[in-house]
Amino acid sequence: MSIFEVTGGRKLSGEITPQGAKNEALQIISAVLLTSEEVFIKNIPDIIDVNLLIELLGEMNVKINRSDRHTCSFRCDDVNVEYLQSDTFHKKSGKLRGSVMFAGPLLARFKKAYLPKPGGDKIGRRRLDTHIIGFEKLGVSFNYDDNAGFFKLQTEGLKGTTMLLDEPSVTGTANILMASTLAEGTTTIYNAACEPYIQQLCRMLIRMGAKIDGVGSNMLTVVGVEKLSGTEHTMLPDMIEIGSFIGLAAMTQSDITIRNVCLKELGIIPEKFKQLGIKMTFEGDNIHVPAQEYYEVQKFLDGGVLSIYDHPWPGFTPDLLSIVLVTAIQARGSVLIHQKMFESRLFFVDKLRELGAQIILCDPHRAVVIGLERQRQLRAITMSSPDIRAGVALLIAALSAEGKSIIQNIDQIDRGYEDIDGRLGALGAEIVRKP
Repeated sequence: MSIFEVTGGRKLSGEITPQGAKNEALQIISAVLLTSEEVFIKNIPDIIDVNLLIELLGEMNVKINRSDRHTCSFRCDDVNVEYLQSDTFHKKSGKLRGSVMFAGPLLARFKKAYLPKPGGDKIGRRRLDTHIIGFEKLGVSFNYDDNAGFFKLQTEGLKGTTMLLDEPSVTGTANILMASTLAEGTTTIYNAACEPYIQQLCRMLIRMGAKIDGVGSNMLTVVGVEKLSGTEHTMLPDMIEIGSFIGLAAMTQSDITIRNVCLKELGIIPEKFKQLGIKMTFEGDNIHVPAQEYYEVQKFLDGGVLSIYDHPWPGFTPDLLSIVLVTAIQARGSVLIHQKMFESRLFFVDKLRELGAQIILCDPHRAVVIGLERQRQLRAITMSSPDIRAGVALLIAALSAEGKSIIQNIDQIDRGYEDIDGRLGALGAEIVRKP
């Protein structure tokens, strides 16, 4: 298993362009199963999770033409649905949470699907109830194979209905939305997720011939159609990468310009980093983060300690809380990080404390960061990446530390960040990948 050797303490400078959005890619690439016609997708991130999803499609007899690392066409006119019963599919799909989004399109076109238990990050419970309950309301029956760890789903035909999701799950919304496009009648989805990536999926489906109202809201109305056609789609830039680069610039006192960020789709992300005292300017569709010796955490109007927490869109995305937490280490002031969604995502702070950070882990969901105010640097240690976002948070910490750190289990980072060592190396970072 590969490692990163990271020599910290260097100030970086230059321009960097974010990759295509990982979370959008997993939805969009699953949606190609809804049509037998060609779907052409641009700005695909070249990362482990997305490449595995494409590999699974290829093994289902989907015709794939990847003209370059970021551009690919798909034609699903001869899908081998029986492959879903193979041991190979069970093993591979169980490693990737994104594979659950095959279920909606497969149920819509082929009336059967298999859902693996969620794979991917070890960040706590990641239930499938929202997906399964939504499918049941559309007319799907299921049984669970405890030995294989799979749900077997089947239907005689999807029927439109009205449903209230028990949580505004992004993947649950995407799955139910895709199934509804070919269901008979009208489906109304209340408490739907409305992230930019869901909006992107809706726009793609509409271009394919779907009838969807309420895009961008938490109530989607879908009138089923008989078939969908091919289309072309371009991914948004990855908002989590953009936030990661803002935090990196602040922690390492670097001057970095993040290009082509699609600013209008970032919501309150820039605002949350500004609450940490980080300066930035917006130049067209670019974000410039200047080198900054100090950044001071804002307080609430009554003088209370700032609290940053995750919330369904348009609230702050949970995927950036790890980045905000690590960025606060060198701030002036204190901040409470409240991770509401996943109960294991803050456990990586033990490694940050070994680096020299002042962090109090209050419980599995809350941590208080007491800023060091640059009175001392973090120290280099050996650590392991527990999940994608914590892995990059540890990388940011290592780049700001004094000496040479070792980051193990970097496959977790590679799952979500394309060539991160090469791209940060172009800014002046010293990151050596070793087997």
